[in-house]
Amino acid sequence: QVQMAESGGGLVQAGGSLRLSCAASGNLFMINAMGWYRQAPGKQREMVAVVPNVGSTKYLESVKGRFAVSRDFAKNTVDLQMNSLSPADTAVYYCVSGRGCLGGDCYERSIGIDYWGKGTLVTVSS
Repeated sequence: QVQMAESGGGLVQAGGSLRLSCAASGNLFMINAMGWYRQAPGKQREMVAVVPNVGSTKYLESVKGRFAVSRDFAKNTVDLQMNSLSPADTAVYYCVSGRGCLGGDCYERSIGIDYWGKGTLVTVSS
């Protein structure tokens, strides 16, 4: 089993920044991807950023240029630096990991994501 532990959420004003951190622990030998998803009130869960072991990092289109994900393979951590935050970014953010997937929009459909953290709330005030 794999455990994901997030930290760093909170309240920030529009235009501000926050950094989320996450550490994975447990049986990690089959983990091929780590990243972040979010779910806003009344909306479907969506991929924010995923870093696969091999291949390119994937970002949600609306966060490109504002968010940056960084993964430390040695420490089994993944962080999300969020800049220029807007109220539309308000959501519960989940750290994830899993066996990964190949091709198309598989991460957007949460394919290959097996483990989820409990989530951390990010609230952006206008």
